[in-house]
Formats: sequence, C-alpha cells, structure tokens
Amino acid sequence: MQRSKSKLKKDDKVKVITGKDRGKIGKVLKVDRKNERILVENINTVKRHQRPNAQNRQGGIVESEAPLNWSNVMLMCNKCVKPVRVKTQQLDDGKKVRVCRKCNEQIDA
Repeated sequence: MQRSKSKLKKDDKVKVITGKDRGKIGKVLKVDRKNERILVENINTVKRHQRPNAQNRQGGIVESEAPLNWSNVMLMCNKCVKPVRVKTQQLDDGKKVRVCRKCNEQIDA
C-alpha cells in the first residue's frame, strides 16, 4: 500500500478546515508520517482522567492535544495570509522548496 506524502513540517502554521475546531489556526508540534496524523498546538483538545502518580501527586482531569488527520488542515501562506495548497519547486542549486500556489511565494518553516 502506497502512503501519501504530506508537505507539512514541524513549526508550520496551519488552519483547520474541517471538524469541531474548523477555522482555528495553530502551530504543528509533531508529524506522524506512518499514521498520517499531526499534532497541532491548542487544537483538538481532549480531557483525560489521570490517577495520582509521582509527577502528578493530586491527579484529576488533564487537558491535552490529540492528533488529527493531516487531510483536515491546510498550510497557511505568510504573504497572502490564507490557507493554500503547496507545490514543490527545484531551485537552480538543486534544492527543493515549498511554494504557495496562489502567490508563488516561497514558504519557510
């Protein structure tokens, strides 16, 4: 089975396009290429009950981010400040860079 490739990287700014957090913008914390999921800062927060342990003496309800499928987010362009599709372009020195399809501006991480 062939896996699809994501053009998302850590520290990218993304916008959620579907789901309960639709419209929110956050920073990518982690990319799981094997399961096609990403972890976005302050997006898809869930509450988990935690028992008391050595690190958390009191226990209680802990809020944390849960991973979501990378097809549910789009990369934000810094120049046009909109969610965009991305293409890769090869520079003269042989380096590949990500480019915004709307404004043809190079996207930096």
